[in-house]
Amino acid sequence: MGLFSWLFGNKKAKAAVDVEPVEYNGYLIYPEPKQEGGQFRISGRICKKSEETMQTHHFIRSDVLPSQADAETFMVKKAQMFIDQTGDKMFK
Repeated sequence: MGLFSWLFGNKKAKAAVDVEPVEYNGYLIYPEPKQEGGQFRISGRICKKSEETMQTHHFIRSDVLPSQADAETFMVKKAQMFIDQTGDKMFK
């Protein structure tokens, strides 16, 4: 049923919240933790503008934390490590 709700619109879906990105080595990190069962899963986006396009990599971890603020902080730290390890290869 979740697929049909996504395709045809779910009236219970929350409005997208504007997230202030964190800049790191030319990349923009958008922490967007997802609430799951009273906890928050570490997730978000890593973006980089190249020439005329904005490249985006969706970043989701298996880690869950009790507070949204902690999940945002850890997402930024993990994304920075990921950027250092993979660089632009993440967009291929």
